[in-house]
Amino acid sequence: MRLLPALIAMAALTIVGGCGFRIQGRTPLPAPLHVTYVIAPNDQTDFVQGLRKALITNGGKLTEDSATATGTVRILTDDVSSKILSVSANNIPREYELTYTVEFSVSSKDSELLPAQKVSITRDYSFDERTLLAKENEAAILREGMARDLVNIVMRRLSSL
Repeated sequence: MRLLPALIAMAALTIVGGCGFRIQGRTPLPAPLHVTYVIAPNDQTDFVQGLRKALITNGGKLTEDSATATGTVRILTDDVSSKILSVSANNIPREYELTYTVEFSVSSKDSELLPAQKVSITRDYSFDERTLLAKENEAAILREGMARDLVNIVMRRLSSL
C-alpha cells in the first residue's frame, strides 16, 4: 500500500519525460554554439544583452574573436517601432502599438546552420498625456519584456539545431 504512491509518481514522471517535456530554464546548446561570436549593429540593445546572458546561462561561452568561435550569431535587424492605434475626438493619441522585430542568422565555421529568420512581437498600450512620464515608463517596461520574449524564442530555435 505504501509503494503505490511512489509507483504512480514514477509512472507520471516517465510519461512526462517520454513526451519531450522539459522544465523551462536551461536548454543545452548544440556543439557548434559552445563558443559563440555575436555580431550585432548595436551591442547595447535589450535583446542583444539578453541573448548574451542567455547564451552564457545555457552553457555557452562568448568570444570577442571570430577566429576562436565555433559558431556565429548574426543579428541583422534589432528594431522597435511604434504606431498609433487610436486617437480621441481631439486628435490626441490614445493607444499605441509597439512592435519589436529581430532578424538573425546562425553559422558555424564551415556551414550555415540557420538562414536569416525574422521574429517579431507586438504589444499595445493606452496613452494619456496627463501621465506622460508613467506611460513612457510603461513603454520602456514593455520593450524590455518583449526583448526577453524574443530572446526566449531565439534560444529555443538555437537549441533545436
